[in-house]
Amino acid sequence: MAAMKSNQASALVYSTEAGGRMCPDCRAPMAQCRCKETSARIPATDGIVRVSHETKGRKGKGVTVVKGLALDAAALAALGKQLKTACGSGGTVKDGIIEIQGDHREPVIAALSKQGHTVKRAGG
Repeated sequence: MAAMKSNQASALVYSTEAGGRMCPDCRAPMAQCRCKETSARIPATDGIVRVSHETKGRKGKGVTVVKGLALDAAALAALGKQLKTACGSGGTVKDGIIEIQGDHREPVIAALSKQGHTVKRAGG
């Protein structure tokens, strides 16, 4: 018989004992799952928004990275859209970080300062 896989490799998705579908993250019945509530919380920050330029892991292409915003997911996505429009560029919002394609540090800093955020230029 083959060796058992670890609990991380296989997730419980259905249980007749618990009454149906199970959440793969917290392993509670879907009716009792609290994962969405915990993911909707605003992350703790020091109140300073940091804007930097990175190329690491992007095949030499540079992106402007905005970190440290204390916003929920919906507000962060809306702000990301505003910043991308202001820069005339594409980008993404993931894991509490806004990434805008290209080097747009100055317009991003100006837009965030205008909205009342404390902004610092990070990196080189």
